Amino acid sequence: MLTADIPTRAQLVQRAAEVAPLLRANASKAEDAGRLQDETIEALAGAGVFRLRTPKRYGGYEADTRTLVDVAAELARGDGAAAWTASVYWIPTFMACLFPDSVQDEVFATPDVRICGTLSPSAQATPVEGGIVVNGKWSFVSGAPHAHWQEIIAAQEMPHGQHLPLMALVPMDQLEIVDDWDTSGLRGTGSVSTVARDLFVPQERVMPLPAVLSGQYASQLNADTPAYRAPLLPVAAASSVGTAVGLARAAQDAFFERLPGRTLTYTWYAKQAEAAVTHLQASEAVLKADQAEFHAHRLAGLVDSKAASGEEWTVLERARARADLGTAVRLAKESVDIFASASGGSSVYRDVPIQRITRDIQAITLHALMNPATNAELYGRVLCGQQPNTLYI
Repeated sequence: MLTADIPTRAQLVQRAAEVAPLLRANASKAEDAGRLQDETIEALAGAGVFRLRTPKRYGGYEADTRTLVDVAAELARGDGAAAWTASVYWIPTFMACLFPDSVQDEVFATPDVRICGTLSPSAQATPVEGGIVVNGKWSFVSGAPHAHWQEIIAAQEMPHGQHLPLMALVPMDQLEIVDDWDTSGLRGTGSVSTVARDLFVPQERVMPLPAVLSGQYASQLNADTPAYRAPLLPVAAASSVGTAVGLARAAQDAFFERLPGRTLTYTWYAKQAEAAVTHLQASEAVLKADQAEFHAHRLAGLVDSKAASGEEWTVLERARARADLGTAVRLAKESVDIFASASGGSSVYRDVPIQRITRDIQAITLHALMNPATNAELYGRVLCGQQPNTLYI
């Protein structure tokens, strides 16, 4: 693909903004179905959302993470579940670009390929001639119902009782999908479980996870491409944070859309917009959303600048990436909560978007990678001269 054919960041964000109304219209149906509507998937594909992390040689855009943040934020203003699913696809797509180039030829042969995945080593891998055999189950696999491939993590037993986590790529038609996704938040993401039963994975589609986390990638053609030489965890953090930022903006949109027609029951105020308490709530909520966006952009800026320069990452920078992610999520949730509390009793009805936005941002804060407290603790440990207490950094 010629550089001139690749949309700019502004164009991609505009495309996301243009599909947001459709996402909003389909959000309730996605919640009821426990997965995105096919129409939504087609609209995201038409906007180029699934090409953002695909290499140019396969018709992709090789977008930087600042673009991912801003696109996800616009999508989330329509539907947090759609934005979350898109961002989850971006991370395994990046991971697929770390495999040998022959594997990428196979994976990216599908136009607008969608790759779901997980970082949890909840399956077992047994070495066999030519590869591994995998048995196990993975939960919270967002976007699995519409995915073509899944990136999996399985643990191989090693001498002395140790286990080596392996990262692998498998076609979705070789996995069993268990429709167990019945939740309060992010219901439309279709984050079902998948199961492997005596699944053979050829060796070329297997990589040791510790090598991946330390930046030892197998692709030769992507080795010098900035988009694919950043560490996995900072990339994952920057890829996913935009949904939280967008949900804070969605809450803001929803609140101010309803504000002109609202009163404050059991007060003298004829209009809620005239009340001082509303002024304080609106100001605080918008400023928190602004602060969340700052941390999201600082995170993406760090990832993109280090990728462009090729400089080594320090442990402190890796920890700060996690901290910026957690802080953006915390501030976004605080912003949403203020708008929700100011929306009155009528906002509990399911046709009022603020209640869905509140449940979606709550679900995001509980995600192991996104959790504000966990990320703050990790950053504090490193700031105080202690070693990280996780490989996921």
